[in-house]
Amino acid sequence: MAFTAEQLVGSSAFLMSIRFLAGQMRGMFDAGPRLARLLASHQRWMLTQTAYALHLEYDPRDPTSGFTAVRLTGRITARKVASRNTVLAFIEELYTYRFITHTPGDERRRPRHFEPADVSHQGMFAWLFSNLGALDLLDGGQRAAFFQANPSLMRLIQPRIARHCLEDAAWREPPEQVALFLWTEAGGLVVDNFIARMDMGSSELERLSVGRVETRALAADFMMSRTHLQRLLAKAAQRGCVGWHDEPRKTHLWISRDFVEEYCAWQAVKFAYVDEAFEWAKAQIEEIAI
Repeated sequence: MAFTAEQLVGSSAFLMSIRFLAGQMRGMFDAGPRLARLLASHQRWMLTQTAYALHLEYDPRDPTSGFTAVRLTGRITARKVASRNTVLAFIEELYTYRFITHTPGDERRRPRHFEPADVSHQGMFAWLFSNLGALDLLDGGQRAAFFQANPSLMRLIQPRIARHCLEDAAWREPPEQVALFLWTEAGGLVVDNFIARMDMGSSELERLSVGRVETRALAADFMMSRTHLQRLLAKAAQRGCVGWHDEPRKTHLWISRDFVEEYCAWQAVKFAYVDEAFEWAKAQIEEIAI
């Protein structure tokens, strides 16, 4: 039976799962920085997941289905996640960097359909595999192994996750402290970096040590401007989300337990949908096998 968000937040092991996923996301970034940045802000996360889901939901009997500019714009603007111009610019960026291609034969047709390139399929598989692996840490399950052995489950699982997350305001609209990072460019990468490096031995304290953080190196690493990163950290510090152990030198960072708890509660919403979609999809194929 799938975990609920409440059960996940109540688990003493959930923070370890969050840290595991943060580390996996860092690995994805190292393997393909430009592709990983598509999941590094919340708006882009929802755009990417929705676009991929539309592709998987394509029905040859319905020429209006699938990943088209009109379909993606309609779903995204209906939930006020982004404007029409932002969606169109996002599609253009995906096409420019060859993360998507025109469906063969659709180059001159309307509506023009797009489909993910191989690298995008690989990236989405890695994302889902990592999330399932993080869930396995909680109960010793075999979700990730089962998914790896049955990759066709992607067609069932991913659209269900994308739809539920887009429709749920609890995920679509992150809480204030989390939103401070997640609505900014590469903000998700910054949070993942801090969570992955967080000292678990200080998890009962109000301030959890992250360690030495050099803003110039971190900004260069994530392909963002140092000024943007410094402003982001300054805003977060004003709200008490982060701070420095060694003011005014600002080299050793801490992150507040309140922020970590808020972040975990928000992540639990998505994890619950991932688990529910996996259990539902697994039941579908097992029923067919019978």
